[in-house]
Amino acid sequence: MHDAKALDVQVARLGFWSVIVFIVTSVLSLLLPLDVPGGYLANHGERVTWLNENRELFILGWTNQIIAMFSLSAVFLCNTRMLAQTYLLRAWLGAFFVALSVMAFVIPKFIAVWTIPLLVEVIAADSSGSEMANSLLLLLNVSLPFSLYTAFDYLGFWLYSIYALIVAFPLQEKEPTSLVSSLSIGLYGFAYQALLILLFLGHIAVTDIDSSFLGLSLLLIIHVCALGYIYYGKTKLGKT
Repeated sequence: MHDAKALDVQVARLGFWSVIVFIVTSVLSLLLPLDVPGGYLANHGERVTWLNENRELFILGWTNQIIAMFSLSAVFLCNTRMLAQTYLLRAWLGAFFVALSVMAFVIPKFIAVWTIPLLVEVIAADSSGSEMANSLLLLLNVSLPFSLYTAFDYLGFWLYSIYALIVAFPLQEKEPTSLVSSLSIGLYGFAYQALLILLFLGHIAVTDIDSSFLGLSLLLIIHVCALGYIYYGKTKLGKT
């Protein structure tokens, strides 16, 4: 019993610091560039030139995204640990979908810090393989919602939305913070599925995909902040 309580406190502490890291990296995301200015509207030549001139900033921006993704996933996994005390099956399912989302997110983000800079280097040098590099860079456009690159990112967020639907209702308790956490993540899960249906039915234009889906991120931030408060309370209880 004592070991289980000590583990819960350690998990809460990990969850709290993961929230802090996520908030810091989210703020940094507003300052670090992830693509050429204009993104969606920029042509291929403009993107190659910008990536060649801003290689270090591009890599730094996406490295920050990797840290943000891992910290956010850690927040969710710590939440499933708390959930396991009363809803074991839901906790395991939630953790499973978070783990799948990490795999989906790691692929494009590793491509951003490894493959894309190398492709741009080959294109800029006009060396052997530059034609293939141009073709691959078009497929790995980080701003086009229909590129191979962004497909993995949206897959990761969809897996987050499945986690959201699994954990939303068990989080409902009388405490206001738990209710905020539950409602925000539940709304995220339902809204994401609804937007997917609208997209598949052709009611969301390609140019509106980013604003429509990424706009839901505010609900994730509310959920994370509420969990951070809960984690902090548990770590304080562990010290008493």
